[in-house]
Amino acid sequence: MATSDAILEVTDANFADKIEGGEGLQMIDFWATWCGPCKMVAPLVEQLAAEYGEKGLKVGKLDVDSNPSVTTRFRVTSIPSILFFKNGELVDKVIGAVPKSQLEDKILQHL
Repeated sequence: MATSDAILEVTDANFADKIEGGEGLQMIDFWATWCGPCKMVAPLVEQLAAEYGEKGLKVGKLDVDSNPSVTTRFRVTSIPSILFFKNGELVDKVIGAVPKSQLEDKILQHL
């Protein structure tokens, strides 16, 4: 099981540097503390971070309540939303609580 060390805390302040300036595939989980489906997706995100970290996947979490700028910019209106960035560009997104296999398919498609 991944520790939370494997997951980057993404914020309005570090988004440009960490995500848009990043290389490779990044999976960012847009979530909130009050969101029930987000709590169901969180362990899947951690598992995928552990399983695909060595293959180059970087995983981050962005609290939508604390980071309205990035949330608005990417038009995240439903959470959980998981956005995939490759070399700093948005390439895909998954909205809602979905099975691990669906997230895994997206990772394999873009890695």
